Amino acid sequence: MQNLHRNKRSLTLNLKAPEGLAILKRLVERADVLVENYRPDVKFRLGIDYETLRKTNPRLVYASISGFGQDGPYRDRPGFDQIAQGMGGLMSITGLPGQGPMRIGIALADLTSGIFAAMGILIALLEREQSGEDQWVQSSLLAAQIAVLDFQAARWTIGHEVAGQAGNNHPTNIPTGLFATADGYINIAAAGVEIYQRCCKALDAPHLATDPWFATEQDKSTNRDALNEAIEAITRGRTSADWIERLNAAGVPAGPIYKINEVFEDPQVKHLRLTRKVSHKVLGELEVIGQAIELSRTPWSVRSPTPEPGEHTDAVLGELGYGAAEIADLRARKVV
Repeated sequence: MQNLHRNKRSLTLNLKAPEGLAILKRLVERADVLVENYRPDVKFRLGIDYETLRKTNPRLVYASISGFGQDGPYRDRPGFDQIAQGMGGLMSITGLPGQGPMRIGIALADLTSGIFAAMGILIALLEREQSGEDQWVQSSLLAAQIAVLDFQAARWTIGHEVAGQAGNNHPTNIPTGLFATADGYINIAAAGVEIYQRCCKALDAPHLATDPWFATEQDKSTNRDALNEAIEAITRGRTSADWIERLNAAGVPAGPIYKINEVFEDPQVKHLRLTRKVSHKVLGELEVIGQAIELSRTPWSVRSPTPEPGEHTDAVLGELGYGAAEIADLRARKVV
């Protein structure tokens, strides 16, 4: 939670109270964007749906993130990331062959539906510069999960091939996968004729470049296990650091397998300054994740920590024109 809401202010609001709804509409009057992720029917019951709020602000970009979409047979189902991972096909292609479906280690559908919603918001804001009109942006966990299946989805939609679990092997680029070393494991990605030849040279294994079993891309695919075993027999002879330096120097993509704590000790990660420290009034100094996007004139920053719920209620209401006595009354009646 502390990583998700930095740079935000927090206002608590009871939208079931008429006064709470009035406060929201005052906020909407001056807002560019409103984002909600209720089940589709909830916003209509509360009276904060797109058609209603666009009457308050005809330039409002209204964004909805749901589990399965704003209409259709699953419209009213509760959404959850792992459900979307399963329905979106991701769990069927994750894990080792034959081990059964496996969820990935992050909430990918949650994350990507938010990213797609943000992209939609930016598009709508840009379009508004031309039309001057509002727009409803919609994203869902299920749609986002299917969208990021990428080539695995295309293998079915175009080639009618049902992808299965490939473990640490790349499904189509060979040899690409996880290889044991003298002190751990590394990733090597040596697909394509030129990179494969460079890889064989860096491994001091020129025979692998001329072996008829691995002569073509189809041969490498057919004999993938044998090729992986041949490469791993060599990589076990050096440390991970040795191989990573040697392979990258030869122009062969290779990298370590980090634990999460090791990620943030990597010199390139430190150079990119992907984390920032922020002072929280309750938890003290915290290190939080920043942004993966850099802009040349308007760089990102972490300006404030995640607020406590309702921490800025008085300040926000004051900006809307509410006086101290009115705010105290709203608090007493649990509107805020």
